Amino acid sequence: MELKSTTKVHRMVVTQGGVMQTQKFNYADSTWFKYILSCGAATVAELATYPLDLAKTRLQIQGEQGLSGRSQVSQGTLIMNSKHSMYRGMFSTCYGIIREEGMVKLWQGITPAIYRHFVYSGTRMVLYENARDQLFTVRPDGTRPVWQAVIGGIVIGGISQFLASPADLVKVQMQMEGRRRLEGKPPRVHSAGEAFLKIYGQGGMRALWKGCMPNVYRSALVNLGDLTTYDSVKRLFITQWGFSDTYWTHGLSSACSGLIGAAMGTPADVVKTRVMNQPTNQFSRGLLYRNSLDCLLKTIQNEGFMALYKGFLPCWLRMGPWSLTFWITYEQIRNMCGTRAF
Repeated sequence: MELKSTTKVHRMVVTQGGVMQTQKFNYADSTWFKYILSCGAATVAELATYPLDLAKTRLQIQGEQGLSGRSQVSQGTLIMNSKHSMYRGMFSTCYGIIREEGMVKLWQGITPAIYRHFVYSGTRMVLYENARDQLFTVRPDGTRPVWQAVIGGIVIGGISQFLASPADLVKVQMQMEGRRRLEGKPPRVHSAGEAFLKIYGQGGMRALWKGCMPNVYRSALVNLGDLTTYDSVKRLFITQWGFSDTYWTHGLSSACSGLIGAAMGTPADVVKTRVMNQPTNQFSRGLLYRNSLDCLLKTIQNEGFMALYKGFLPCWLRMGPWSLTFWITYEQIRNMCGTRAF
Protein backbone atom coordinates (compact mmCIF):
# COMPACT_ATOMS: atom_id res chain seq x y z
CA MET A 1 0.00 0.00 0.00
CA GLU A 2 1.40 3.41 -0.97
CA LEU A 3 0.12 6.95 -0.41
CA LYS A 4 1.67 9.99 -2.08
CA SER A 5 1.76 13.63 -0.93
CA THR A 6 3.46 16.71 -2.34
CA THR A 7 6.92 16.00 -1.06
CA LYS A 8 6.81 12.63 0.66
CA VAL A 9 6.09 9.04 -0.27
CA HIS A 10 4.38 7.05 2.49
CA ARG A 11 5.01 3.31 2.55
CA MET A 12 3.36 0.83 4.88
CA VAL A 13 5.97 -1.46 6.42
CA VAL A 14 5.69 -4.34 8.88
CA THR A 15 7.91 -4.15 11.97
CA GLN A 16 9.37 -7.17 13.76
CA GLY A 17 6.41 -7.17 16.10
CA GLY A 18 3.99 -7.50 13.20
CA VAL A 19 2.68 -3.93 13.61
CA MET A 20 1.99 -1.89 10.48
CA GLN A 21 3.74 1.49 10.54
CA THR A 22 4.11 4.34 8.06
CA GLN A 23 7.64 5.06 6.87
CA LYS A 24 8.14 8.47 5.27
CA PHE A 25 10.63 9.10 2.50
CA ASN A 26 11.21 12.76 1.62
CA TYR A 27 12.35 12.91 -2.00
CA ALA A 28 13.37 16.53 -1.41
CA ASP A 29 16.38 15.06 0.43
CA SER A 30 17.32 12.74 -2.43
CA THR A 31 20.55 13.21 -4.35
CA TRP A 32 18.90 13.89 -7.72
CA PHE A 33 16.64 16.58 -6.23
CA LYS A 34 19.58 18.33 -4.55
CA TYR A 35 21.42 18.15 -7.86
CA ILE A 36 18.59 20.02 -9.60
CA LEU A 37 18.42 22.65 -6.85
CA SER A 38 22.17 23.29 -6.98
CA CYS A 39 22.05 23.70 -10.78
CA GLY A 40 19.19 26.19 -10.45
CA ALA A 41 20.98 28.24 -7.80
CA ALA A 42 24.21 28.23 -9.84
CA THR A 43 22.33 29.46 -12.92
CA VAL A 44 20.88 32.41 -10.98
CA ALA A 45 24.31 33.32 -9.61
CA GLU A 46 25.97 32.99 -13.03
CA LEU A 47 23.45 35.24 -14.78
CA ALA A 48 23.82 37.91 -12.08
CA THR A 49 27.63 38.07 -12.04
CA TYR A 50 28.72 36.90 -15.50
CA PRO A 51 29.88 40.35 -16.79
CA LEU A 52 32.58 40.37 -14.09
CA ASP A 53 33.76 36.95 -15.26
CA LEU A 54 34.06 38.28 -18.81
CA ALA A 55 36.04 41.30 -17.55
CA LYS A 56 38.32 38.99 -15.57
CA THR A 57 39.04 36.84 -18.63
CA ARG A 58 39.85 39.88 -20.81
CA LEU A 59 42.21 41.25 -18.15
CA GLN A 60 44.02 37.94 -17.80
CA ILE A 61 44.74 37.72 -21.53
CA GLN A 62 46.14 41.23 -22.05
CA GLY A 63 49.92 41.48 -21.92
CA GLU A 64 50.29 37.85 -23.03
CA GLN A 65 53.20 37.11 -25.37
CA GLY A 66 52.11 36.23 -28.89
CA LEU A 67 53.60 33.74 -31.31
CA SER A 68 56.18 36.29 -32.42
CA GLY A 69 57.30 36.79 -28.83
CA ARG A 70 55.87 40.31 -28.77
CA SER A 71 53.26 41.41 -26.30
CA GLN A 72 49.69 41.80 -27.43
CA VAL A 73 49.91 45.27 -25.90
CA SER A 74 52.46 47.60 -27.52
CA GLN A 75 54.18 50.01 -25.09
CA GLY A 76 51.51 49.04 -22.54
CA THR A 77 49.10 51.47 -24.20
CA LEU A 78 47.59 50.19 -27.42
CA ILE A 79 46.71 46.75 -28.65
CA MET A 80 48.83 45.94 -31.68
CA ASN A 81 47.06 46.46 -35.00
CA SER A 82 44.14 48.08 -33.22
CA LYS A 83 43.16 51.61 -32.39
CA HIS A 84 41.42 50.60 -29.19
CA SER A 85 43.05 51.13 -25.81
CA MET A 86 43.88 48.19 -23.65
CA TYR A 87 41.85 47.50 -20.55
CA ARG A 88 43.30 48.88 -17.31
CA GLY A 89 40.84 47.61 -14.72
CA MET A 90 37.54 45.94 -14.08
CA PHE A 91 35.26 48.93 -14.54
CA SER A 92 37.10 50.27 -17.59
CA THR A 93 36.96 46.77 -19.08
CA CYS A 94 33.19 46.56 -18.64
CA TYR A 95 32.75 50.11 -19.94
CA GLY A 96 35.00 49.37 -22.91
CA ILE A 97 32.99 46.27 -23.81
CA ILE A 98 29.74 48.23 -23.65
CA ARG A 99 31.16 51.11 -25.73
CA GLU A 100 32.92 49.01 -28.36
CA GLU A 101 30.79 45.88 -28.53
CA GLY A 102 27.42 46.65 -26.96
CA MET A 103 25.68 45.91 -23.65
CA VAL A 104 24.59 42.42 -24.70
CA LYS A 105 28.23 41.38 -25.19
CA LEU A 106 28.71 41.52 -21.42
CA TRP A 107 26.97 38.14 -21.44
CA GLN A 108 28.89 36.68 -24.40
CA GLY A 109 29.60 33.03 -23.63
CA ILE A 110 26.86 32.74 -20.98
CA THR A 111 25.33 29.63 -22.58
CA PRO A 112 28.36 27.34 -22.16
CA ALA A 113 28.91 28.90 -18.72
CA ILE A 114 25.47 27.68 -17.66
CA TYR A 115 26.09 24.29 -19.29
CA ARG A 116 29.26 24.07 -17.22
CA HIS A 117 27.39 24.61 -13.98
CA PHE A 118 24.87 21.92 -14.89
CA VAL A 119 27.82 19.54 -14.59
CA TYR A 120 30.24 21.28 -12.22
CA SER A 121 27.99 22.78 -9.54
CA GLY A 122 25.56 19.88 -9.47
CA THR A 123 28.33 17.31 -9.15
CA ARG A 124 30.42 19.14 -6.57
CA MET A 125 27.47 19.94 -4.31
CA VAL A 126 25.97 16.46 -4.12
CA LEU A 127 29.35 14.69 -3.90
CA TYR A 128 30.59 16.96 -1.12
CA GLU A 129 27.37 16.77 0.89
CA ASN A 130 27.21 12.97 0.59
CA ALA A 131 30.89 12.63 1.53
CA ARG A 132 30.46 15.01 4.47
CA ASP A 133 27.40 13.23 5.84
CA GLN A 134 28.65 9.69 5.31
CA LEU A 135 32.44 9.80 5.58
CA PHE A 136 33.44 12.79 7.72
CA THR A 137 33.85 12.37 11.47
CA VAL A 138 31.30 14.19 13.60
CA ARG A 139 32.57 15.58 16.90
CA PRO A 140 30.32 15.77 20.00
CA ASP A 141 29.77 19.51 19.40
CA GLY A 142 28.50 18.85 15.87
CA THR A 143 31.60 20.09 14.03
CA ARG A 144 33.78 18.08 11.65
CA PRO A 145 37.59 18.03 11.28
CA VAL A 146 38.76 20.77 8.94
CA TRP A 147 41.37 18.52 7.33
CA GLN A 148 38.64 16.16 6.15
CA ALA A 149 36.71 19.08 4.65
CA VAL A 150 39.91 20.32 2.95
CA ILE A 151 40.67 16.96 1.34
CA GLY A 152 37.04 16.49 0.34
CA GLY A 153 36.82 19.96 -1.19
CA ILE A 154 40.04 19.57 -3.21
CA VAL A 155 39.28 16.09 -4.57
CA ILE A 156 35.62 16.75 -5.36
CA GLY A 157 36.37 20.12 -6.92
CA GLY A 158 38.95 18.56 -9.23
CA ILE A 159 36.67 15.70 -10.28
CA SER A 160 33.73 18.01 -10.95
CA GLN A 161 35.77 20.41 -13.06
CA PHE A 162 37.35 17.62 -15.08
CA LEU A 163 33.88 16.50 -16.11
CA ALA A 164 32.83 20.09 -16.96
CA SER A 165 36.07 21.13 -18.71
CA PRO A 166 34.71 21.00 -22.32
CA ALA A 167 32.01 23.53 -21.47
CA ASP A 168 34.57 25.78 -19.78
CA LEU A 169 36.82 25.62 -22.86
CA VAL A 170 33.96 26.72 -25.10
CA LYS A 171 33.07 29.51 -22.66
CA VAL A 172 36.59 30.98 -22.64
CA GLN A 173 36.80 30.97 -26.43
CA MET A 174 33.36 32.57 -26.75
CA GLN A 175 34.34 35.28 -24.28
CA MET A 176 37.30 36.31 -26.42
CA GLU A 177 35.45 36.57 -29.74
CA GLY A 178 34.47 40.22 -29.27
CA ARG A 179 38.08 41.16 -28.49
CA ARG A 180 39.32 39.29 -31.58
CA ARG A 181 36.96 41.18 -33.86
CA LEU A 182 38.13 44.52 -32.49
CA GLU A 183 41.74 43.48 -33.12
CA GLY A 184 40.88 42.87 -36.76
CA LYS A 185 41.09 39.10 -36.47
CA PRO A 186 38.51 36.85 -38.13
CA PRO A 187 35.93 35.28 -35.78
CA ARG A 188 36.66 31.72 -34.81
CA VAL A 189 33.11 30.75 -33.87
CA HIS A 190 29.65 32.33 -33.72
CA SER A 191 27.87 30.13 -31.17
CA ALA A 192 28.55 27.64 -28.40
CA GLY A 193 27.36 24.74 -30.53
CA GLU A 194 29.62 25.75 -33.41
CA ALA A 195 32.58 26.12 -31.04
CA PHE A 196 32.01 22.66 -29.60
CA LEU A 197 31.75 21.02 -33.02
CA LYS A 198 34.77 22.90 -34.37
CA ILE A 199 36.97 21.89 -31.43
CA TYR A 200 35.82 18.28 -31.70
CA GLY A 201 36.29 18.25 -35.47
CA GLN A 202 39.85 19.58 -35.26
CA GLY A 203 41.16 17.38 -32.49
CA GLY A 204 38.54 14.87 -31.40
CA MET A 205 37.62 14.20 -27.79
CA ARG A 206 41.12 15.04 -26.59
CA ALA A 207 40.80 18.61 -27.87
CA LEU A 208 37.70 19.19 -25.71
CA TRP A 209 39.88 18.76 -22.63
CA LYS A 210 42.60 21.21 -23.74
CA GLY A 211 43.80 23.06 -20.66
CA CYS A 212 41.86 20.73 -18.39
CA MET A 213 44.68 20.27 -15.88
CA PRO A 214 45.11 23.94 -14.92
CA ASN A 215 41.34 24.04 -14.89
CA VAL A 216 41.23 21.10 -12.50
CA TYR A 217 43.93 22.65 -10.27
CA ARG A 218 42.07 25.96 -10.20
CA SER A 219 38.72 24.40 -9.38
CA ALA A 220 40.25 22.22 -6.68
CA LEU A 221 41.62 25.37 -5.02
CA VAL A 222 38.47 27.42 -5.62
CA ASN A 223 36.30 24.61 -4.30
CA LEU A 224 38.55 24.42 -1.24
CA GLY A 225 38.19 28.17 -0.73
CA ASP A 226 34.49 28.39 -1.52
CA LEU A 227 32.70 25.19 -0.57
CA THR A 228 34.96 24.04 2.26
CA THR A 229 35.24 27.54 3.74
CA TYR A 230 31.49 28.11 3.57
CA ASP A 231 30.66 24.79 5.18
CA SER A 232 33.29 25.12 7.91
CA VAL A 233 32.62 28.80 8.71
CA LYS A 234 28.85 28.33 8.74
CA ARG A 235 29.10 25.45 11.20
CA LEU A 236 31.52 27.46 13.34
CA PHE A 237 29.06 30.37 13.44
CA ILE A 238 26.17 28.09 14.38
CA THR A 239 27.82 25.67 16.82
CA GLN A 240 30.42 27.92 18.47
CA TRP A 241 29.07 31.45 18.15
CA GLY A 242 25.39 30.65 18.58
CA PHE A 243 24.23 32.09 15.24
CA SER A 244 20.91 30.99 13.78
CA ASP A 245 20.70 29.40 10.32
CA THR A 246 19.48 32.64 8.66
CA TYR A 247 20.28 35.06 5.83
CA TRP A 248 22.90 36.78 7.97
CA THR A 249 24.77 33.56 8.65
CA HIS A 250 24.60 32.58 4.99
CA GLY A 251 25.78 36.02 3.92
CA LEU A 252 28.75 36.16 6.30
CA SER A 253 29.81 32.62 5.44
CA SER A 254 29.60 33.27 1.70
CA ALA A 255 31.62 36.51 2.07
CA CYS A 256 34.45 34.56 3.70
CA SER A 257 34.27 31.80 1.11
CA GLY A 258 34.33 34.26 -1.81
CA LEU A 259 37.47 36.03 -0.55
CA ILE A 260 39.39 32.83 0.21
CA GLY A 261 38.28 31.24 -3.06
CA ALA A 262 39.46 34.21 -5.13
CA ALA A 263 42.83 34.41 -3.34
CA MET A 264 43.54 30.72 -3.83
CA GLY A 265 42.15 30.34 -7.33
CA THR A 266 43.28 33.44 -9.28
CA PRO A 267 46.84 32.27 -10.20
CA ALA A 268 45.54 28.94 -11.47
CA ASP A 269 42.72 30.79 -13.22
CA VAL A 270 45.19 32.97 -15.13
CA VAL A 271 47.14 29.90 -16.27
CA LYS A 272 43.93 28.08 -17.17
CA THR A 273 42.61 30.98 -19.26
CA ARG A 274 45.85 31.41 -21.18
CA VAL A 275 46.32 27.70 -21.89
CA MET A 276 42.72 27.39 -23.09
CA ASN A 277 42.83 30.53 -25.23
CA GLN A 278 46.15 29.82 -26.99
CA PRO A 279 46.14 28.78 -30.67
CA THR A 280 46.84 25.14 -31.47
CA ASN A 281 48.33 23.15 -34.35
CA GLN A 282 46.69 20.36 -36.29
CA PHE A 283 47.48 17.97 -33.45
CA SER A 284 45.68 20.17 -30.88
CA ARG A 285 49.01 21.06 -29.25
CA GLY A 286 49.43 24.58 -27.94
CA LEU A 287 51.65 26.97 -29.89
CA LEU A 288 52.46 29.26 -26.94
CA TYR A 289 52.77 26.89 -23.97
CA ARG A 290 53.71 23.23 -23.70
CA ASN A 291 51.74 22.70 -20.52
CA SER A 292 50.46 24.46 -17.41
CA LEU A 293 53.90 24.65 -15.76
CA ASP A 294 55.40 26.16 -18.91
CA CYS A 295 52.63 28.78 -18.96
CA LEU A 296 53.21 29.56 -15.29
CA LEU A 297 56.95 30.02 -15.73
CA LYS A 298 56.66 32.08 -18.91
CA THR A 299 54.05 34.34 -17.36
CA ILE A 300 56.28 35.05 -14.35
CA GLN A 301 59.39 35.46 -16.53
CA ASN A 302 57.77 37.82 -19.05
CA GLU A 303 55.40 39.79 -16.83
CA GLY A 304 56.40 39.24 -13.24
CA PHE A 305 54.85 37.27 -10.38
CA MET A 306 51.95 39.68 -9.92
CA ALA A 307 50.77 38.85 -13.45
CA LEU A 308 49.38 35.70 -11.84
CA TYR A 309 46.90 37.96 -10.05
CA LYS A 310 45.69 39.77 -13.15
CA GLY A 311 41.95 40.00 -12.86
CA PHE A 312 42.01 39.40 -9.09
CA LEU A 313 39.72 42.34 -8.32
CA PRO A 314 36.97 41.32 -10.75
CA CYS A 315 37.55 37.70 -9.73
CA TRP A 316 37.01 38.62 -6.08
CA LEU A 317 34.19 41.07 -6.79
CA ARG A 318 32.54 38.39 -8.88
CA MET A 319 33.22 35.45 -6.59
CA GLY A 320 31.93 37.34 -3.57
CA PRO A 321 28.54 38.24 -5.12
CA TRP A 322 28.46 34.85 -6.86
CA SER A 323 28.93 33.02 -3.58
CA LEU A 324 26.42 35.28 -1.84
CA THR A 325 23.82 34.82 -4.58
CA PHE A 326 24.42 31.10 -4.91
CA TRP A 327 24.41 30.19 -1.24
CA ILE A 328 21.43 32.33 -0.27
CA THR A 329 19.46 31.07 -3.29
CA TYR A 330 20.49 27.49 -2.64
CA GLU A 331 19.70 27.57 1.07
CA GLN A 332 16.33 29.25 0.53
CA ILE A 333 15.09 26.97 -2.24
CA ARG A 334 16.16 24.00 -0.15
CA ASN A 335 14.09 25.41 2.69
CA MET A 336 11.08 26.06 0.44
CA CYS A 337 11.24 22.54 -1.01
CA GLY A 338 11.50 20.89 2.39
CA THR A 339 15.13 19.80 1.92
CA ARG A 340 17.34 19.76 4.98
CA ALA A 341 19.62 22.79 5.38
CA PHE A 342 23.08 22.41 3.85
